[in-house]
Amino acid sequence: TAFLHGDLEEEVYMTLPPGHPQSQEPNLVCKLHKSIYGLKQSPRAWYAKLSSVLHSVGFKRSNADSSLFVRTGAVSKLVVLIYVDDML
Repeated sequence: TAFLHGDLEEEVYMTLPPGHPQSQEPNLVCKLHKSIYGLKQSPRAWYAKLSSVLHSVGFKRSNADSSLFVRTGAVSKLVVLIYVDDML
Protein backbone atom coordinates (compact mmCIF):
# COMPACT_ATOMS: atom_id res chain seq x y z
CA THR A 1 0.00 0.00 0.00
CA ALA A 2 2.98 2.34 0.34
CA PHE A 3 3.10 2.80 -3.43
CA LEU A 4 -0.40 4.33 -3.36
CA HIS A 5 1.03 7.43 -1.68
CA GLY A 6 3.60 8.28 -4.35
CA ASP A 7 2.82 11.18 -6.68
CA LEU A 8 3.44 10.61 -10.38
CA GLU A 9 5.42 13.23 -12.28
CA GLU A 10 4.38 11.99 -15.71
CA GLU A 11 1.03 11.11 -17.26
CA VAL A 12 0.25 7.40 -16.90
CA TYR A 13 -2.83 5.66 -18.29
CA MET A 14 -4.07 2.10 -17.77
CA THR A 15 -6.92 -0.02 -19.01
CA LEU A 16 -9.92 -0.29 -16.74
CA PRO A 17 -9.51 -2.99 -14.08
CA PRO A 18 -11.59 -6.19 -14.29
CA GLY A 19 -14.94 -5.79 -12.58
CA HIS A 20 -15.24 -2.07 -13.38
CA PRO A 21 -18.77 -1.38 -14.72
CA GLN A 22 -17.34 -0.12 -18.03
CA SER A 23 -14.41 -2.55 -18.34
CA GLN A 24 -15.90 -4.19 -21.43
CA GLU A 25 -15.49 -1.01 -23.47
CA PRO A 26 -12.05 -1.33 -25.16
CA ASN A 27 -11.48 2.40 -25.78
CA LEU A 28 -11.76 3.54 -22.15
CA VAL A 29 -8.70 4.06 -19.96
CA CYS A 30 -7.95 5.50 -16.50
CA LYS A 31 -5.51 8.34 -15.92
CA LEU A 32 -3.54 7.65 -12.75
CA HIS A 33 -2.92 10.48 -10.28
CA LYS A 34 -1.02 8.31 -7.79
CA SER A 35 1.36 5.42 -8.31
CA ILE A 36 0.20 1.84 -7.96
CA TYR A 37 2.00 -1.43 -7.37
CA GLY A 38 3.50 -2.77 -10.58
CA LEU A 39 4.43 0.52 -12.25
CA LYS A 40 8.10 1.06 -12.99
CA GLN A 41 7.78 4.58 -11.55
CA SER A 42 6.20 3.46 -8.24
CA PRO A 43 9.36 2.82 -6.17
CA ARG A 44 10.88 6.14 -7.22
CA ALA A 45 7.64 8.07 -6.56
CA TRP A 46 7.23 6.44 -3.14
CA TYR A 47 10.85 7.15 -2.18
CA ALA A 48 10.56 10.79 -3.27
CA LYS A 49 7.42 11.29 -1.20
CA LEU A 50 8.80 9.56 1.90
CA SER A 51 12.19 11.30 1.76
CA SER A 52 10.53 14.72 1.43
CA VAL A 53 8.43 14.02 4.53
CA LEU A 54 11.50 12.85 6.46
CA HIS A 55 13.40 16.00 5.43
CA SER A 56 10.49 18.16 6.54
CA VAL A 57 10.66 16.73 10.08
CA GLY A 58 14.42 17.21 10.42
CA PHE A 59 16.04 14.07 9.03
CA LYS A 60 19.18 14.33 6.92
CA ARG A 61 20.05 11.79 4.24
CA SER A 62 23.41 10.10 4.64
CA ASN A 63 26.10 10.83 2.05
CA ALA A 64 27.26 7.22 2.28
CA ASP A 65 23.85 5.55 1.72
CA SER A 66 20.84 7.27 0.16
CA SER A 67 18.46 4.94 2.02
CA LEU A 68 19.77 6.03 5.45
CA PHE A 69 18.23 9.03 7.22
CA VAL A 70 19.40 10.39 10.57
CA ARG A 71 17.87 12.95 12.92
CA THR A 72 20.04 14.04 15.83
CA GLY A 73 18.43 15.67 18.86
CA ALA A 74 19.86 17.16 22.04
CA VAL A 75 19.92 13.84 23.88
CA SER A 76 19.09 11.23 21.24
CA LYS A 77 19.69 10.09 17.68
CA LEU A 78 17.03 8.49 15.46
CA VAL A 79 18.16 6.40 12.50
CA VAL A 80 15.77 5.27 9.73
CA LEU A 81 16.91 2.83 7.04
CA ILE A 82 14.55 2.60 4.06
CA TYR A 83 14.02 -0.15 1.54
CA VAL A 84 11.52 0.01 -1.31
CA ASP A 85 8.94 -2.27 0.32
CA ASP A 86 10.05 -1.98 3.94
CA MET A 87 11.12 0.49 6.57
CA LEU A 88 13.38 -0.53 9.46
